[in-house]
Amino acid sequence: MRRHRDEVYWGRPVPGFGDPRARLLLVGLAPAAHGGNRTGRVFTGDASGDWLFGVLHEFGFASQSVSTGRDDGLRLTGCYVTASARCAPPDNKPTLEELRRCRPYLEREIALLKRVRVVVALGRVGFESYLKAAGHWDRLPPRGRPVFGHGREAILPDGTVLIASYHPSRQNTQTGRLTRAMWRSIFRAARVHLDSARD
Repeated sequence: MRRHRDEVYWGRPVPGFGDPRARLLLVGLAPAAHGGNRTGRVFTGDASGDWLFGVLHEFGFASQSVSTGRDDGLRLTGCYVTASARCAPPDNKPTLEELRRCRPYLEREIALLKRVRVVVALGRVGFESYLKAAGHWDRLPPRGRPVFGHGREAILPDGTVLIASYHPSRQNTQTGRLTRAMWRSIFRAARVHLDSARD
């Protein structure tokens, strides 16, 4: 694999991170080859992370708007960020088998994050991975499952609000499929739900 500026890469499975008392959970796709795979922290050191931590800072979930490395001082408050797959997949496309093998880690995170009230799923893979890991995929009939679409919201049987968003990948942000306004609207909605939710 091509190295980034001759840095030593983390190159191992990348864990989720954030506040263990989080009320907001974000589920993404997988560590980027030269982002999380390099730095050892999901959404850190790449363009997607710039989009993510900028908006998390704006809405009061992050201590700063940039994420460059595990020792950059970033702290999340009321928010936890994770991914469907834990290793950087070839061509940024995890296989169904990789997603299946990584699912127990996401299941465990969901079980430990007992205060989560809102989930923002980034991309269709993050959306379906969350539904499967949380057990909703199997419990809901196919016609009763939430349908992915940017900005679509669903209240799940356990009361959790699921908000779907396009992933802030360069493929989406540079083509205009995901604009800053569209992105901000997702987190504005999450903040409104959280501010009105009872613990």
